[in-house]
Amino acid sequence: MKALFIPALAAAAVFVSSCSKNDSGSSSGTSHMNVYMTDDPALYSSVKVDVQDVQVHVNGDTSEGSWQSVHVLKAGVYDLLDLSNGKDTLLASADVPAGKITQMRLVLGSNNSVTANGAEHTLITPSAQQSGLKLNIDQTLNAGVSYSLWLDFDAGKSIVKSGSDYILKPVIRAYTKAETGAVKGYVLPITADASVYVMASATDTVATAMPDPQTGYFQVNGLAAGSYTLVIHSNIGLGDLTVNNVAVATGDVTDAGTIKFQ
Repeated sequence: MKALFIPALAAAAVFVSSCSKNDSGSSSGTSHMNVYMTDDPALYSSVKVDVQDVQVHVNGDTSEGSWQSVHVLKAGVYDLLDLSNGKDTLLASADVPAGKITQMRLVLGSNNSVTANGAEHTLITPSAQQSGLKLNIDQTLNAGVSYSLWLDFDAGKSIVKSGSDYILKPVIRAYTKAETGAVKGYVLPITADASVYVMASATDTVATAMPDPQTGYFQVNGLAAGSYTLVIHSNIGLGDLTVNNVAVATGDVTDAGTIKFQ
């Protein structure tokens, strides 16, 4: 199987320790790392990515041998749309050398696909995506400390349609729960076929969600502390609803309540 090195288009991530031992600040020995995968919903029936490995670049060494694998618990195909509205999966977990971590990369196999309008299509990966551009992290891991990182695919933005082809251009946010908050709620009726947009300003959409089609529930993780506006758009023409001044605090999940179309 041919492996593809996929660049993650995101800002630099910062790790936060979830537990620590006595040797705070030490860069000798190992740190434990958990890598989780989650997703922003998209208007497809499925978006499947073939994850074969997760690797970190250790100690600033530029050689290929400096990449350390973070053991993928189950290599193979993951449907990103199973990981939306607050759901995630533990993708990789391993001890890695403590010290300077500069980058992370995903290694994908060739079995990537999208289902749209009832038909499954192969996701094409352009050759430029194999150039080795990675997700920059630039963080020092202390020995004896456990770190957790979430990789949040934006499935909608990661797929570009060109003619009859579907092209995979991954857009990924990286975040830790200790540095961010979340917002949740319900949109009713479920027949409104709504999309939820989290806006930092009138022109800045920071995240999106599609409520669960059975319950109307939505949850958006990885939000920096601050005040947001929720814009709920009905895809069947019922208009837009706006919820202003939704405060998000670090480490908390803000409940936006039940938002109803009349």
